[in-house]
Amino acid sequence: MDDFKNCMNEFSFMQFFLGRRDSHEKTNFYRLSQNKLVILQKTKESGMEQEDFDIRNQQPVTSRERDFENALRPLNFEDFSGQDKVVDNLRIFVKAARLRGEALDHVLLHGPPGLGKTTLSNIIANELGVGFKITSGPVLDKPGDLAGVLTSLEPNDVLFIDEIHRLSPVVEEYLYSAMEDYRIDIMIDKGPSARSIQIDLNPFTLVGATTRSGLLTAPLRARFGINLHLEYYDDDVLSGIIRRSSGILDVPCSVRAAAEIASRSRGTPRIANALLRRVRDFAQVKGSGSIDTEIAQFALEALNIDKYGLDEIDNKILCTIIDKFKGGPVGLTTIATALGEDAGTIEEVYEPFLIKEGFLKRTPRGREVTELAYKHLGRSLYSSQRTLFGDE
Repeated sequence: MDDFKNCMNEFSFMQFFLGRRDSHEKTNFYRLSQNKLVILQKTKESGMEQEDFDIRNQQPVTSRERDFENALRPLNFEDFSGQDKVVDNLRIFVKAARLRGEALDHVLLHGPPGLGKTTLSNIIANELGVGFKITSGPVLDKPGDLAGVLTSLEPNDVLFIDEIHRLSPVVEEYLYSAMEDYRIDIMIDKGPSARSIQIDLNPFTLVGATTRSGLLTAPLRARFGINLHLEYYDDDVLSGIIRRSSGILDVPCSVRAAAEIASRSRGTPRIANALLRRVRDFAQVKGSGSIDTEIAQFALEALNIDKYGLDEIDNKILCTIIDKFKGGPVGLTTIATALGEDAGTIEEVYEPFLIKEGFLKRTPRGREVTELAYKHLGRSLYSSQRTLFGDE
């Protein structure tokens, strides 16, 4: 067992388990894993979601906003609204896996943020009746971090990795054999004495979520047997989600008020629920406590959310391109510098919706606003178009 000490720094979980000489210490390792599962179970019984569990320090992470968000999450397919094709397929895949008594094939969920990737992964675990653990790509910065999580999984458990496209290359390589063969290969020693040790894992389901599926490497993408894309929601579905959430929050909300909030929610349930909570604040302070159309419109205007669902940053992006760059085309980095915003945030959070709604378009030369954007902002399309010698 002394040979294992050479890889302690690289694989932190081995320091406690394989690096010990006696069986008593090994037993303690398994007890530690069981205690972690007990904490997760107690977390679930207390009403917190498992995603409130921080894998690094094994302590529950609580926040008022997170508690609200978790309270509004559906826990089964029956309560999940929208994404009908995705949900119907998942029902079949999950039922088939349960009938066979085996782990569900690995699942890749991709699409814009806030559409329910985390919620669906939790529902998958609930419908399978197995454990659910959550982490994210940036957190797994060393192979030892990944190995520690994988070795703690019980048979058929679901492991959710958010932002999986941000896994480091070395961690991703260790994930390949774990996904395909349910084992990880550990290299110990260096030079001529180097050798590989295989550690078998329990069968598990990896659910990966990403907002940028194009950044996934081909080998990683190929190991997901189920590949599902989530689309933006229509206003009718969002209105139903808002009414359901208002019932959970015990806040009366009229059908028309729910429709008003839905129309400004950018096709995203996360934004719809966030706006509902803010409108509730206005209803309790400025109104009678219930949400009607009048208080909903007042609150949304106070929050600078216009009828298209564009917020202050969205309008800033459009105005910057028009005022400083004559409507474009202009590069993303240049826009980000002019706004003082992160280019990645603009590309991942704001740009997809602006393009979807027809306010912005991407060209080989850069981003360019559309005629609809000029009309929305009350600008003249032709007055902003200039040549080297003046107005056209």
